[in-house]
Amino acid sequence: MIPLLMPVLAGLIVSGLASGALAQPRAFNCIGAERLEDDVFEVRFPPRSASPTEAARTPVAAAAALARESPARNICVLGHAVREGGQATSTELAARRAREVSEMLSVQHGIERDRIRAEARNPGFSRSTENREARSVTIVVLPAAP
Repeated sequence: MIPLLMPVLAGLIVSGLASGALAQPRAFNCIGAERLEDDVFEVRFPPRSASPTEAARTPVAAAAALARESPARNICVLGHAVREGGQATSTELAARRAREVSEMLSVQHGIERDRIRAEARNPGFSRSTENREARSVTIVVLPAAP
């Protein structure tokens, strides 16, 4: 009886793998997202922390609401950390901040993970170099692709 079940089990395993292989992430990138001015939200963080404060709920919820209204629009989550340790430490902190916010969008607000890109940004890529909050994450809801 077991030899008869082997082809059936093998078929189930292969079909399961094949369906997983077909699910591809959305093709988009965040190059230039920091230059956009519309539909941009900022989440601030305490110094040297990757844990969002209670105040982070408002901009994250606003970005999520906009993304839910427009399912064709993807989201860039850009983490910033300037002068919070060495360059490597700051970059890692920026990446952790971006991941935290992307998790909030996905887990708490139900935005599909394949619509979100979380990236660390160094000062050369920040939206503005004047009076900019360096301990933040910028959420950019991208325009819909043509």
